Amino acid sequence: MWTQELFGVEKPIIALLHLDAMPGDPGFCGKLETVLAHARADLEALQAGGVDGILFANEFSRPYQAVPDIAMISAMAYIIGNLRSVLDRPFGVNVVKNPIATIDLAAATGASFARNSFSGAYAGEYGLFSASSGEAARHRQALGIPGMKLLYKVNPESDAFLAPRDLRVVAKSILYGGFADGLCVSGSSAGSEPDDALLASIYEVARGSGVPVFCNTGCNHRNVHEKLKLCDAVCMGTAFKGPDGRVVTEKVRSFMETVGQIRAGL
Repeated sequence: MWTQELFGVEKPIIALLHLDAMPGDPGFCGKLETVLAHARADLEALQAGGVDGILFANEFSRPYQAVPDIAMISAMAYIIGNLRSVLDRPFGVNVVKNPIATIDLAAATGASFARNSFSGAYAGEYGLFSASSGEAARHRQALGIPGMKLLYKVNPESDAFLAPRDLRVVAKSILYGGFADGLCVSGSSAGSEPDDALLASIYEVARGSGVPVFCNTGCNHRNVHEKLKLCDAVCMGTAFKGPDGRVVTEKVRSFMETVGQIRAGL
């Protein structure tokens, strides 16, 4: 499976690096260098703690936009570019609510993977949202990065399909298209764990396809033993943070020690 080839381990842990609000966002602090300093500190803590990969996301560009400002995307590229000298493991990107901008950012920064809702039509607090897997696959090809992996969200956090669908059917449909490199199964919101029965059912659907299934939200120190039985990899961020919202190295290290014990028993 490509996850083991890229990250060098079974069941890799990909840590979310949640960037502060960007220029143009209502919560922007006014100094991009402050955002960069926070990102650098979080990256160093995540790497010191031993995670297998990093996923940069504009988590605090709230409220989210279906068509994000160019200034925000440019700022993400600036930050990632400044961190490349200290980034020592595979990384990916996620521009929330915009799959095409995510692929653009991946091309600009040299990311190995990208996560987003690359297909489907949804409704939520930020309005209506739709994405075309055909457009995403062709855009990746047009940019000359066919090897950059696309991680598809089977059920985006906080959104619902405009036409309710069995998520196993959704997963089968995504796999049928043949261009998804991963299936991400989410809880109801960021930091909320997906239902074990749902995660297990998607894991079963993908079995034998060569496409890894990711526990996309809510994995933590308490539930990691169970979650890793039901998926091929994990994307997580909330459980690594302290009360101030910054990453705590010891939380990361203790979690990865547990993961190491689980891997040893595989």
